[in-house]
Amino acid sequence: MTLACCGLGVAGSQAIAVGPAYLLERGLPSLAPRRIRADEVADEVRRVEEALEAATLALRAVRAQIPPSTPLRVAEFIDSHLLMLEDSALVDPALELIRAELLGAEWALQQHRNRLIAVFEEMDDPYLRSRRDDVDHVIGHLMKFLVEGAEPQAEAEDDLGGGGVVVARDLSPADLILLRQRGAGAFVTEFGGPMSHTAILARGLNVPAVMGVHNATRYFRHGELLVVDGETGTVLADADERILAHYRRRLAAIEARRSGLRRLIGQPSVSADGVPVALLANLELPEDAALARANGAEGVGLYRTEFLYMNREGLPDEEEHLAAYLEMIRTLGGIPITIRTLDLGVDKQVDGGTPGRAPVCNPALGLRAIRLCLKEPELFRPQLRAILRASAFGPVRLMIPMLSSIAELNSVLALIEQTRRELTHAGLPFDPGLPIGAMIEVPAAALAAGAFARRVDFLSIGTNDLIQYTLAIDRVDDTVNYLYDPLHPAILRLIRMTIEAGHTCGKPVAMCGEMAGDPRFTRLLLGLGLRELSMQPGSLLEVKDLVRSSHIARLEQAARELFTRLDDEEPERLLEAINRIGA
Repeated sequence: MTLACCGLGVAGSQAIAVGPAYLLERGLPSLAPRRIRADEVADEVRRVEEALEAATLALRAVRAQIPPSTPLRVAEFIDSHLLMLEDSALVDPALELIRAELLGAEWALQQHRNRLIAVFEEMDDPYLRSRRDDVDHVIGHLMKFLVEGAEPQAEAEDDLGGGGVVVARDLSPADLILLRQRGAGAFVTEFGGPMSHTAILARGLNVPAVMGVHNATRYFRHGELLVVDGETGTVLADADERILAHYRRRLAAIEARRSGLRRLIGQPSVSADGVPVALLANLELPEDAALARANGAEGVGLYRTEFLYMNREGLPDEEEHLAAYLEMIRTLGGIPITIRTLDLGVDKQVDGGTPGRAPVCNPALGLRAIRLCLKEPELFRPQLRAILRASAFGPVRLMIPMLSSIAELNSVLALIEQTRRELTHAGLPFDPGLPIGAMIEVPAAALAAGAFARRVDFLSIGTNDLIQYTLAIDRVDDTVNYLYDPLHPAILRLIRMTIEAGHTCGKPVAMCGEMAGDPRFTRLLLGLGLRELSMQPGSLLEVKDLVRSSHIARLEQAARELFTRLDDEEPERLLEAINRIGA
């Protein structure tokens, strides 16, 4: 038998599985526009309210089935969807469409859903744009009860057996949990990306998943044997014995590798020639901190604060900011935390943006992150005060995203100094030596890294945006994301330039983008002079193993040679040569 079909997508969870395909129908039903009479309004409103109650009860039942041993973040995803169901903003606009425009309940909910999705589609930040999936999942869950009644038809999922590969258009976190409990061994979806909640959940559960395989439900047949390679984003169908044997050997090697990495917990992150390398974690929620500590993170190199602004109508105040930061500090138990200030755009404000402002033509190049904070200081001041106040309770650093000019940095530093004076006058404690850092994620900032380094305490390279802006591609747009290349010579030169600027000024330089947690690049980054890497907690042990087996002096020499040949040879081949250099 020969290989008959291959699907390419985006790696959602770096694991591998082999099992029979199970094609699953999920998603919103096809609906035709339906108008109602005025005397039918009350009945349609009642149907929505009953569906909402039934959908909430069903989701609570899913949460109750989560075993106590499951990572905390699994329950957090279900909780976030429950909060959305309890938020009046989810259904009230649909109810208004029923009353004002005499739309049928299903059509009104569908119209409201389309308007919400359009808002998320306009967002420039890839992580926040991926939150559109939450809207789709929650409204799809509600729509199922609205269309089919309080007890929607159950799908025959008994033949999942032990290790079936679920193939679907899309899956919610609740779907994934239930299907996993019913024996699913892997997941393949037509939609979604590596930052969707479903993909994050799959990684947390260590379940193989590949997202964004277009037309997967058309090309793969129910029952045929699939190989799901979550490391490369590949799905193979109808593979012959030779290929199957290859993947089974890889499965065995992966499991042996995981067992071996566990011995590194508690071991120092020091190279073979005695150079310490700080390995830090990127975190978003307090629940992430436990995993970071369990894997030996020496600190938090990136704490995202955008979650405080999501799924709400008003802005978080100073006390809410402070409470969130103190909870994280307590959970981390004394290891340092770097808090990134707000990284949202004007198109993503919780109140729908500023009234009267013209539509943003290109939000990725518009008013976002520190630009927005300086433009609307009432958004920024409560966070600055809270970060400074939190610094009195633990080792805190403040990091400013998306700086592109020294003028911006000077404005931020002036605001911080003003905030210090206000807190002193109010008798509120803070660390007067709070380290302040600049994120280097815009090419202009990398080119001016020396000027930034002279004015701040540390630099941190955000490779996700640095690559995106340098190469002029949207990394979550699957029509162009093949151009997203961390090894592009321009990217490597900007990274080296930033590191050298920091070293010249005697300031530490970290990296907190996805590149920092990718083992393929660990030795190259060490050779370029990075000594602080911040990544998803699940990558810490893999990177630590590479650090401990590397000889830094040899890698530095190899990196210097790489740049002499960068324009003449394929960067991938040069990377392979560096990765062959061991201790």
